Amino acid sequence: MSTIFGLSHTATLLVWTVIAIAFLIVMISKFKWNPFVTLLLASILLGLLAGMEPADTVTSITKGLGGTLGTIAIVIGLGTMLGKMMAESGGAERIATTLIDRFGEKRVHWAMMVVGFLVGIPVFFEVGVILLIPIVFIVARKTKMPLLQIGIPILAGLSTVHGLVPPHPAPMIAIDAYQANLGKTILWSLVIGLPTAIIGGPLFGKWIGKRIAVEPSAELVEQFAAKESRKLPGFGITLFTILLPVILMLIGSIATIADPKATSGFTHFAEFIGHEIIALLISVVFALFSLGYARGFTKDELSRFTTECLAPIATIVLIIGGGGAFKQVLIDSGVGHAIADVATSAHVNIILFAWFVAALIRVATGSATVAMTTSAGIVAPVLAQTAGANVELVVLATGAGSLVLSHVNDAGFWMVKEFFNMTVPQTLKTWTVMETLLSVIGLVFILIASMFV
Repeated sequence: MSTIFGLSHTATLLVWTVIAIAFLIVMISKFKWNPFVTLLLASILLGLLAGMEPADTVTSITKGLGGTLGTIAIVIGLGTMLGKMMAESGGAERIATTLIDRFGEKRVHWAMMVVGFLVGIPVFFEVGVILLIPIVFIVARKTKMPLLQIGIPILAGLSTVHGLVPPHPAPMIAIDAYQANLGKTILWSLVIGLPTAIIGGPLFGKWIGKRIAVEPSAELVEQFAAKESRKLPGFGITLFTILLPVILMLIGSIATIADPKATSGFTHFAEFIGHEIIALLISVVFALFSLGYARGFTKDELSRFTTECLAPIATIVLIIGGGGAFKQVLIDSGVGHAIADVATSAHVNIILFAWFVAALIRVATGSATVAMTTSAGIVAPVLAQTAGANVELVVLATGAGSLVLSHVNDAGFWMVKEFFNMTVPQTLKTWTVMETLLSVIGLVFILIASMFV
């Protein structure tokens, strides 16, 4: 690949990346092009500008799209069915009503953050969003609060846990790479994660909710609207149904931590039922009985519910796949290596270095997990040569960096945009700002903690 204006190869790659991202934002926000089509065009543009062969660019796009949707499409499909059963049975209404009664309408957004934090501990971010989005819609409707004031706290709770709290895969990768103590990391992640989620969630959500008014799409509202004619299910069975995938994934995580080499049959079984796809599949089947047959629905009604709920998510699935294609081209074109070159040339505090490396890779690739995985490999040798560093805090710094500045190359960005029915500029002002707040505030708390340990 030739360089431009005498810039180095690394700088040239970064320039092409900026151009591709600018093209993406302008075409979607100004010219209102379909995001899926625009993501594919931006992927092709970046691949060719970065010097990839046309055939390799196409291969990268199909690999990224297929790789992203391989799990997420199943997760979204099953999660949507579970959400539909929560809605049709009145389960989401029951949880919303109970939370409002216990916390009071003025404080219900604090309850939302707690729910997001707890549900998010063992589940992937996308799973948490799918499970909790019906509750967001219903609580916002019942309390007449701005949708973002309810939604942002849940997103903040889910996202904080995703980046900072084991046994999430990304923090576990860093724990292994840095040889950190799991128990200490969990303790510090809670000490730092909770206040971070509070600032980025209820506090920011209340502020931004008054300034940006959004309404979910009529299709999704109808899908998640409780049917008033039926008696609501009990709070206990409803809570158990929505937490069943969480419980199953937590069992799998605990078994893996207790028996990392999987020497027993129980560990294999626990890991199997704890996989997000299997956990959700079991939970959907359970919901058909606990919130379906037990509530008096017929087999024809249940078949109709689980079929019709998939239509509104088709666009979301394609857009997330397009984001995955763009991310893969960013990786295959060498942008990830370019980011690493920039980061390793900076001589800074090890906590700042870990955050900076993860942040750069996150911005370039759009994936918190990729950012954490890649930066762990870059930071580990530097950390090994740094005397007196608190390894657990470096794990958290890496996690905090992996959350920063979610934008158009992140599947989570498109998921939040579509579910909350926002424009790209609105998503940048809300979701992207929230993610950056979580990242920067988390870093500040980590730096403060490093002064005492």
